[in-house]
Amino acid sequence: MPSMDDALEQVGEFGWFQKQAFLALCLLSAAFAPIYVGIVFLGFTPDHRCQSPGVAELSRRCGWSPAEELNFTVPGSGPAGDAFSRHCLSYEVDWNQSALGCVDPLAGLATNRSHLPLGPCRHGWVYDTPGSTIVTEFDLVCEDSWKVDLFQSCVNLGFFLGSLGIGYIADRFGRKLCLLATALISSVSGILMAVAPDYTSLLLFRLLQGLVSKGSWTAGFTLLTEFVGPGYRRTVAILYQGAYTVGLVLLCGLAYALPRWRELQLAVSVPTLLFLLYYWCLPESPRWLLLRKKSAQAIKIMDRIAQKNGRLPPADLKMLSLEEEVTETQSPSFADLFRRPQLRKHTGILMYLWFTSSVLYQGLIMHLGATSGNLYLDFFYSALVEFPADFIILVTIDRVGRVQPLAAFNLVAATACFAMIFIPHELHWLSIVVACVGRMGITIVFQMVCLVNAELYPTFIRNLGMMVCSSLCDLGGVITPFLVFRLMEVWRSLPLAVFAVFGLVAGGVTLLLPETKGVSLPETIEDAENLRRKAKPKDKIKLRTRTPEPRASERDASLGTEGQR
Repeated sequence: MPSMDDALEQVGEFGWFQKQAFLALCLLSAAFAPIYVGIVFLGFTPDHRCQSPGVAELSRRCGWSPAEELNFTVPGSGPAGDAFSRHCLSYEVDWNQSALGCVDPLAGLATNRSHLPLGPCRHGWVYDTPGSTIVTEFDLVCEDSWKVDLFQSCVNLGFFLGSLGIGYIADRFGRKLCLLATALISSVSGILMAVAPDYTSLLLFRLLQGLVSKGSWTAGFTLLTEFVGPGYRRTVAILYQGAYTVGLVLLCGLAYALPRWRELQLAVSVPTLLFLLYYWCLPESPRWLLLRKKSAQAIKIMDRIAQKNGRLPPADLKMLSLEEEVTETQSPSFADLFRRPQLRKHTGILMYLWFTSSVLYQGLIMHLGATSGNLYLDFFYSALVEFPADFIILVTIDRVGRVQPLAAFNLVAATACFAMIFIPHELHWLSIVVACVGRMGITIVFQMVCLVNAELYPTFIRNLGMMVCSSLCDLGGVITPFLVFRLMEVWRSLPLAVFAVFGLVAGGVTLLLPETKGVSLPETIEDAENLRRKAKPKDKIKLRTRTPEPRASERDASLGTEGQR
């Protein structure tokens, strides 16, 4: 009786059918990039100042240059000026009065400008940008600047809440149905964001998109890895991440070509409606069909795969079954993650690693967007470094191991953040180079922690351990915008200092984990407790057990992909 993996080896592990599915689903991965980090362009805050009635007319009458207008009419102007005063306060002066001259017009009102009364911006703001963002349209500056943070936190909150239900839907109703439903809702909510009339509705649509978009990405990944044979799964999984990086690069080009945020939002949302064509292009996962006792449909799809790949269906295809392991009698519970000393330690460390990975990855992107000299070029350069990150992972995990590279690249990211604190503003190019090194380091960490997470838990709580630990990734994403933008108001480099501390601690605690290279997956709690003392090479020990088919999140982790990006 052939197993699913046996059948895939016979019909083709990565033939023409799998290559078509791979290219189609990589589009889904690329489309996730604008959802995850689009805040860099959608929520960009340009230089701004209070709009004062009469200033424009006075400037025209006096023939001031833009620099002279700022110097004469805006408090806190000049390189040493106070940024809050320059952006959020205005002189309590009637600029329409005829007594004001063209040379230092405020000199006649007070001998020292600091004695003039200041007030909040009562007539809106003037933004120095040719395009628009949600900041300029809804005036999310000064006392309302925290609303930009909330905008990004909402999508991460959606990731967290959605992960509680999307995985169940994929396991209960099928990968394909889950993918189509979540892709449709994500597309519609993205389009509704582009036409949202106010900030509140924009926030609600953003939350809705977060609830389903990560589930759509994960369902696509699961479907893809269940189509290919075991010899190609890890490579395909990492290349699927490379498609996400392609999406980052394309997002940068679109943002440059479409400087108005509503046009950009439509440009990244409308094409995703084409994912509904997957209904005709992609079949359901035959592995899931077997799990749901729908053998006839699974056999029909395997026959189709064989024909697409130019192979003859195996003679025993009608006897296809899942190669599962001996049924676990234990029922998983949250307490199992903390019941024994080693499991407690592993769970605590993994939760912290997921949290710091998310904070550093998103934080570096947001900090770069807030401090860049050229937003588009800086974002483009930092996105490119994710390509070598994927290659490094492919090279190191089976040669060097997991723990040492994971610790090393945490330290690389932390060191880069620490170094950026001391780079002067004049050497912006050097700051970008160091930031790219840090971005590459944390990208590698993000992907490798998935693999380590799956390899440290016994079979019956592996999926639970993945879900609980990775939830800290989404919670980290919720606080990151506030961590970056609010701390920057205190000191421009303060977020970097916090990131450096997080990364250094992460690198240190990683070394407390056991190495899992060449070690079989633990089957019981005792196996997990003895991982450091008891290595069992995978190529020598092959266990036949029966467990339920792993959920999307577990399979994502076991293949070493960055399923929580």
